[in-house]
Amino acid sequence: MSIIFSGIQPSGNLTLGNYLGALRNFAKVQDGNECYYCVVNQHAITVPQDPQMLHARTRQLAAIYLAAGLDPDQSTLFVQSEVPEHVQLGWIMTTLSYVGELERMTQYKDKAAKRGDSIPAGLLTYPPLMAADILLYQTELVPVGDDQKQHMEITRDLAQRFNRLYGEVFTIPDILLAHDGTRVMSLQEPTKKMSKSDENQTATIYLLDEPKDIEKKIKRAQTDSENAVRYDVKAKPGISNLMDIYAAVTDQSHEEIEAAYAGKGYGSFKKDVADAVISVLEPIQQRYAALVATPELDDVLTKGAAKAHAKAAATYENVIRAMGLYR
Repeated sequence: MSIIFSGIQPSGNLTLGNYLGALRNFAKVQDGNECYYCVVNQHAITVPQDPQMLHARTRQLAAIYLAAGLDPDQSTLFVQSEVPEHVQLGWIMTTLSYVGELERMTQYKDKAAKRGDSIPAGLLTYPPLMAADILLYQTELVPVGDDQKQHMEITRDLAQRFNRLYGEVFTIPDILLAHDGTRVMSLQEPTKKMSKSDENQTATIYLLDEPKDIEKKIKRAQTDSENAVRYDVKAKPGISNLMDIYAAVTDQSHEEIEAAYAGKGYGSFKKDVADAVISVLEPIQQRYAALVATPELDDVLTKGAAKAHAKAAATYENVIRAMGLYR
């Protein structure tokens, strides 16, 4: 049994890429492991948020976690702001961080470049809070994508730095790379990752999209003029992306897909991709709709927060005693 932690920000509608690359794998690893899954709403406020929308999205994301297969009897699902030890340890991790290493974080540099001189301090101190999220649970494995590897490196550095200064308090977490994780690319610019913040709404399939919208987006997906269903990421990024999606939702190999669609062209293939995606997302959407406004969801989150708090409080007590922050 391993201790696993992961968190997602409630800062936008989740995409097909979020599901295939992360969410469905969360459900797979919960059997036989001690799993903590968090709606990291305090990370979301590193940039301005509409309060009512943040509140609604927090609840929606929690419902999507469950609809995608998380079992509250096997996994602990909770909201970050309901466990105060996250920000308490986050401050301690900030005092152990160096400005230079925080300024080198790729996500900070990208977001700061867009904001000019008005850079919120929270953008800079995001990594110490993320480290606190992970370290509070004595996490051993963290499922992350390529874009989060740098954050995992600084988490490990901060844990090791604390342990050298104050004693062996924290477990040093490792990255859990999902072997079947799928990197879904934009339907309109298939050389870049599908993003929930893409201004071009036809580029992204959202988990809660209506079936007719999913069909329309895939029908309009960028391909090429060859009209041959063949996997070649460099020469045919658009059709290769659709093949990756189809392979992920049908468990077929690229070779099997190529053989099945030999001579059939893109129209037939795109229709089948849309049908396959819809068949996977519809049960999730139905479960989500049945959950999002119910006391059942509140009950899961209340129990999850209590369970997470018990684990986090034990770690935090060890931290403050190691540092002399107690009376």
